[in-house]
Amino acid sequence: MKPNPEEQEILDAFEANKLKPVLNMPKEMVKLQAAAVAAFQKESRINIRISSRDLRIVQKRELIEGLPYQTMIGSLLHKYAKGRLVEQR
Repeated sequence: MKPNPEEQEILDAFEANKLKPVLNMPKEMVKLQAAAVAAFQKESRINIRISSRDLRIVQKRELIEGLPYQTMIGSLLHKYAKGRLVEQR
């Protein structure tokens, strides 16, 4: 699998020995864990209606991606809201 641009940038920096160690790893881990928990907290609930056909397609993707379909739909909405969902042409 080919790395995405962000992964490639990290790989290039690693191979060029440009990465620096984290000075206070335990403190940094606590900070990052708190940010991760906050990012994934579900604060609101919505109900939507979609066509049976679209639901079946999403549920098939669930098997391929290994994510529950509701999580996948939430991820798609998040990417759309952040402007990171790109339409293929």
